[in-house]
Amino acid sequence: MAKRNTTMTDKERVEALLRREKPDRVPIWPFAPMGFCAVYNNLSISDAYNEPEKAYNAQKKTARDFGWVFLPMFGYAAIGGWEFGGEIKWPSGDFAQAPSVTRHPVETPEDAMNLKMPDAKKSGIIPMMIEFCKMSSQEWLDNEPFNVLSIGSSAFTVAGNIPGPDRLCKWMIKKPEVVHHIMRLATDWSVELAQWWKDTFGTEGVLPLGGEPTSANQLISAKKFEEFALPYIKEAQEKILAMGYKTTYMHICGEHNDNLPYWAQIPFGNPGILSFGHEVSLDTAARYFPNDIIVGNLEPAIIQVGKPEDVYEATKKNIEDGKKIHQGYIFSPGCELPPMASVENVKAVTQAVNDFGWY
Repeated sequence: MAKRNTTMTDKERVEALLRREKPDRVPIWPFAPMGFCAVYNNLSISDAYNEPEKAYNAQKKTARDFGWVFLPMFGYAAIGGWEFGGEIKWPSGDFAQAPSVTRHPVETPEDAMNLKMPDAKKSGIIPMMIEFCKMSSQEWLDNEPFNVLSIGSSAFTVAGNIPGPDRLCKWMIKKPEVVHHIMRLATDWSVELAQWWKDTFGTEGVLPLGGEPTSANQLISAKKFEEFALPYIKEAQEKILAMGYKTTYMHICGEHNDNLPYWAQIPFGNPGILSFGHEVSLDTAARYFPNDIIVGNLEPAIIQVGKPEDVYEATKKNIEDGKKIHQGYIFSPGCELPPMASVENVKAVTQAVNDFGWY
């Protein structure tokens, strides 16, 4: 199928979805492509997380080269561990693809109960995030619907990175009051940062983003999600939206099917933008969130290890399913775009969207 003449920019496509209108074509908006962008531009994966200027320029060039929506993004899934007083290791070697926590801020329930919220503006990666966002806020490109990414609600995942997910899960059973104390700190920290981003950049063009891998059902039950995650994520979302943000982005990462009735109780904006792992079908996501834009959700492993023709066919199937979603659909991998994916495989994604993504 031949590529059509472009009638809308990528910025206009996303803006149409935000107005609850249908764009001319499905946008391509890969979730968390920072590592891939670094590798594609002959940088180290570490540069994606600790070199704001290099990371920004790499993302901008890669989005243009592959025909993606550009959302300047700087941050990491293990956020909370370093920021609350622990230590991290920058990715290195053949298999490390993101920063990891090497020493958690707390190891015992007593440590946790004595933990105080750090100075949010000076904690961990936050100063580099602000440096990155000040850079990104200086321009607004035609493939860029938002030019600043703000801290959003990832309260349970931030909390899990403070003692480590294994300890947090044990304490939910044996020391629930400790988990609630950590959740309180993680929630307040996230909300304070969202407010600081608003005070610094305003709300126009600013997108609060959260991600929740640690609250997935691979780690906790739906019952534990209801007790320990739902109240805090909902509170943070309500407070962030009350600041004046119209839209927030939440990456509901991993196996969350049993949690979806609880996620559906949380506000994300008018509309919100919700991305999902491959474990949640696009049809299921659309049924639970009929007023929000659905993003997803090709299995990243296909892009990592498949052949270009496999990637092309899998992308085509995802697009065919996604175009049935009446409230709006954006194509993306179901989690981070694999940093070591081949250029040929990533080009196959773009080609499939150009061939089959038109309405």
